[in-house]
Amino acid sequence: MDTKHFWPKVVQVLPTDDFEVYAYLNDGSVRLYDVKPLMKENTVFEPLMDIQTFKGKLTVINDTIAWDMGGNRDPYKCIDIDPVTVYGKTPVVDPLTNMADL
Repeated sequence: MDTKHFWPKVVQVLPTDDFEVYAYLNDGSVRLYDVKPLMKENTVFEPLMDIQTFKGKLTVINDTIAWDMGGNRDPYKCIDIDPVTVYGKTPVVDPLTNMADL
C-alpha cells in the first residue's frame, strides 16, 4: 500500500474488558490500541477509568477511536485518538473471526 497517499480511518471499534480497543481500519487491518497508559487522574482520559464509561461511550467519531462524552456525537465534545497513532500499532488477528464457528 502506498502510505504516502493513504490516510487511515477507523471504521469500527470493539472494546475489551482490559481497557483496550480493537480498531478496524479502512485498509482492512485490525489494530489493538491499549488505552491504559493514557488513563491518569486529572487528565482528559480520567473518565475512561470507569469500565462502563470506557465501553459505553466508545464509538467512531472523526474517523477514529472516540468516546462520545456529550452523548450527541459532537466531534468537538469527544475524547479521540489520532488515527495515524492507531494505524501505527501492529496489526492483529480479528477477534471476531472465530465467532462464525459458534
